[in-house]
Amino acid sequence: MSDLERAWRVEEACLNAWPSPRQLLVHGYLLRAAGGPSKRQNSLNPMRGSGAPGPAVDAAQAIFGRLGQRAIFRIPAIAPGLESWLAGGDYAVVDETCTLFRDLDAPAGAPDPSVAVAAAPGADWLALRDTMNHADAAAGRVFRDTVAALVLPRAFAAAAAEGGIGAIAFGVLDRELLVIEAVATPEPLRGRGHGKRAVEALLGWGRGQGARAACLQVVAANAPARALYRALGFERELYRYHYRVGAEPG
Repeated sequence: MSDLERAWRVEEACLNAWPSPRQLLVHGYLLRAAGGPSKRQNSLNPMRGSGAPGPAVDAAQAIFGRLGQRAIFRIPAIAPGLESWLAGGDYAVVDETCTLFRDLDAPAGAPDPSVAVAAAPGADWLALRDTMNHADAAAGRVFRDTVAALVLPRAFAAAAAEGGIGAIAFGVLDRELLVIEAVATPEPLRGRGHGKRAVEALLGWGRGQGARAACLQVVAANAPARALYRALGFERELYRYHYRVGAEPG
């Protein structure tokens, strides 16, 4: 598999692992408009083989405007056409993000009994995520709708800590590729290995389900998270992406 083919394979798996409950195809691009704070779920995305971006950009601006949302364009380095089209316009560049990859060639070890892995998030898992993301009721509903929209095998991990949950994460299996998502540790408990245990449990689950590789996406400036993932074997960077973000509607 070529590097570009692998990058597109991972890109598509990451989109599948964080679906938008509200989306449509626009001139060969994927427009997502879930509502809530996630730019990934509220942006125009190039697809493998997307053509000239002009018609899609014009349509996206109109659609986002009708929805009362700012126009957001997600630009992976493997599909730079949007960047060339939008550069020089009135769009801020934000959230450069790394896409990391690792093989899963080692056999799965014994499950960590201190990490609960389930096919659906429990109420305590969801409540902790809402708290850490400062999610209001609307944002909480969007995430729950996202979980409900998943059609692939998935697992939700909760690493136990004294007094409750020390870290959460979930994984989605897209054929042989495991996508790690939503890794989070409450601030008072950071630096104690809870996030590492949660991700390791998902890697073990993925191996048991036949995964041969794993990937995740992390904001480039998030040095602690990148150090965690490096310690977990995510040393290969496939590509980056960033957003071009328009002004809030007046």
